Amino acid sequence: MNDCEFDLQPHLIGNSILLRPLQADDAEWLYQVASDPLIWQQHPSPLRYQRKVFDSQIFQSGILSKSTLVAVERGTSSIIGSSRYYDLDANNREIAIGLTFLARSYWGGRVNGEMKDLMLKHALKWAKRVWFHVGINNVRSRKAMEKIGAKLSHIAPRLVNEVFVDHCFYYID
Repeated sequence: MNDCEFDLQPHLIGNSILLRPLQADDAEWLYQVASDPLIWQQHPSPLRYQRKVFDSQIFQSGILSKSTLVAVERGTSSIIGSSRYYDLDANNREIAIGLTFLARSYWGGRVNGEMKDLMLKHALKWAKRVWFHVGINNVRSRKAMEKIGAKLSHIAPRLVNEVFVDHCFYYID
């Protein structure tokens, strides 16, 4: 990888999951996961479980970003969630990882950590710093950031659905 290139759609293989680029025919499978309202309960955009909101805020934006990865459980080949690279800053060699969600049956186990580890290892081959933006009231995700060793930099507003919402900015170098 040269200084200006970063592969936003890698294929990453872990022990229990693999991450691959989001494809158009993943919509139904991914929505089955995202349709659980409890996944979005602490999120700044809590209606993402609704089909119309999922289609616009998660799926279509994910396809257009060309940087969204779906998490596939290796044992069953089932889609169990997704995550995305975004805010690539080539000049400062920084990128963000987020818009991550997993089926609740995978919460609290090794899958979220494995997903972040795979994406971080890939990103840190190029990036000097990886950012994570977590809604200030999303206690679950904030604890997950601390669990993987991310450091809190600051709290600032970010635009979510045309409204500014306070976010915690975590980073890993």
